[in-house]
Amino acid sequence: MSDDRTDDDLEALRRALAREAAPAPDPEARARAMALALENYDRFQGRASGLRQGKDRPSGAGFLNGVRRMSGSFFSRPLLAATGSVAALGLALVVVMPNARLAEPPQTAPDAPEADARLAAVPEAGGGAETAGAPVPAEPRARSAEGAAPQTFAADEAMPMAVPPAPDFALSKQAAEAPARALPQGDSEAFANAPDNPLRVTAEDPVSTFSIDVDTASYAILRSSLRAGQLPPREAVRIEEMINYFPYDYPAPESGTPPFRPSLSVTRTPWNPETRLVHVALQGRMPAIEDRPPLNLVFLIDTSGSMQDPAKLPLLKQSFGLMLGRLRPEDQVAIVTYAGSAGEVLAPTAANQRSTILSALDRLDAGGSTAGEEGLALAYRTASEMAGAGEVTRVVLATDGDFNLGISDPEELARLVAHERDTGVYLSVLGFGRGNLDDATMQALAQNGNGQAAYIDSLNEAQKVLVDQLSGALFPIADDVKVQVEWNPARVAEYRLIGYETRGLRREDFANDRVDAGEIGAGHSVTAIYEITPVDSPARLTDPLRYGAEPPEGAHGDELGFLRLRYKAPGESTSTLIDTPIPDMLTEASEDVRFSTAIAGFGELLRGSDKLGAWGWDEAIALADGARGADPFGYRVEAVQLMRLAESLSR
Repeated sequence: MSDDRTDDDLEALRRALAREAAPAPDPEARARAMALALENYDRFQGRASGLRQGKDRPSGAGFLNGVRRMSGSFFSRPLLAATGSVAALGLALVVVMPNARLAEPPQTAPDAPEADARLAAVPEAGGGAETAGAPVPAEPRARSAEGAAPQTFAADEAMPMAVPPAPDFALSKQAAEAPARALPQGDSEAFANAPDNPLRVTAEDPVSTFSIDVDTASYAILRSSLRAGQLPPREAVRIEEMINYFPYDYPAPESGTPPFRPSLSVTRTPWNPETRLVHVALQGRMPAIEDRPPLNLVFLIDTSGSMQDPAKLPLLKQSFGLMLGRLRPEDQVAIVTYAGSAGEVLAPTAANQRSTILSALDRLDAGGSTAGEEGLALAYRTASEMAGAGEVTRVVLATDGDFNLGISDPEELARLVAHERDTGVYLSVLGFGRGNLDDATMQALAQNGNGQAAYIDSLNEAQKVLVDQLSGALFPIADDVKVQVEWNPARVAEYRLIGYETRGLRREDFANDRVDAGEIGAGHSVTAIYEITPVDSPARLTDPLRYGAEPPEGAHGDELGFLRLRYKAPGESTSTLIDTPIPDMLTEASEDVRFSTAIAGFGELLRGSDKLGAWGWDEAIALADGARGADPFGYRVEAVQLMRLAESLSR
């Protein structure tokens, strides 16, 4: 019966083809196809103005040059022209097939006029959160079992290593609305990182000191790699930025107390039940919007030739347009651009003059080299002219990080920015695009400019950084925040800090108010995780020294260690000290603790760590999925999806 039906279908197809006349050739379509083919040929041969070769990277020799010569013989312009004609003929044959469906091409960022038309529909400054034209937040995912209560673990119970049945995931809107896109081919990306923090022996080195970090760039960069079907470079993975990408529901500070509140928890380690994890969590105060000081923003925008890509300047324009809906009439915006030279595109303008600001953004085009030093200097001059008493003034640098004129060395740029920060002007950095992303320079600028570094890979990420978390990104509540933990050798034999490799400080830096550290913005939460080994644990990796000093019996026996924090009020030069003991007491692993632990494990797996033993992708995914909680914007379910994708790519 099936064979007869197949014959009938084929006969019907023949009759349909006989009736249909082939469409007339379309000269315009053929010309467009030819132009695109030749443009791609030029890009392949290196004549297009897109990606630039890194200044300090080899351009290729030997085998690579042989491949280029061989490919040149195969991909000549005449041969491409002939191939384009054949491809056009094939497309015409497909068109006449009844009911044939062509796959839709992947979406790219819309052209600037269309984007600005949508942004123009956003209500004026002072409008509510439901701004027209903004992305719709992802709906919270249902719990694993309908009506089931969130899973908790007792203080003396280890986080699970068993793997539950794989849940039926539905891709979050945030992930679905950002179509996969291959990464540009380039070898000039540079990332800021350092070797993993080593295991420390408490009796020899009991004090750990570091600067807090609220940057999120690393997580967004690794997400863009995974969505493009590639594992991220190991050096792009900074675990503290992965953990701190997510909001947590830590206890907020009470009225009349310091601007942030520390919380401590001690739980069993999921990958090693014989050790413990100590979570140090800080939650910043969120002032009411009406209590926010006036804000002066200078958008410093890279318009060099490398910014032509749709994921760079076009996305940048849309991202800044989204932010305007959250600014108030008393806030001011100026725009400075830099390419071959720097210039002021928009003089300081009240934030409620939206059409004027959007029009200035719309006029931006990419082209030329990258005069980064000149742009920074002009942006700081503009910011100093805008600054007023009691106001917050910030330069927001938007770039792919490729500085090739003026000062290009990250250390020299850092010194320039460090000099300017003393005037009270903050500097934040937003990265766009891949292929020549200079994350190392971006990190140096943000860390020395008292600001945050974020990477924008989609309009959804722009919504998160510049709209949902605008107060935390732009309004500081504590400067130069430092953390110091002194571990008790009578209780802790060994410890290691997970992440924060680029944020380490010397012990003497803690009390030195001239040493710069990280900032906490309004409503920000910060998490740091230590893995510690109790003195009587079989997981201990080092033996006691024969001639080592024995800790006195009963010395602070109820304490694992002592936490000290230092911070400065914005604009102040003298720090304030907060301290509290870390009790030697197992606590219940809350949802936030379990999820942040899973993300730490995610980072360790991406970095190829040898600290996890047999604990792997299945366990990390199960732990994260069981701790997603309400997740109103879908950030946590997206993380689980990325973990599953990373598992597949790592095989």
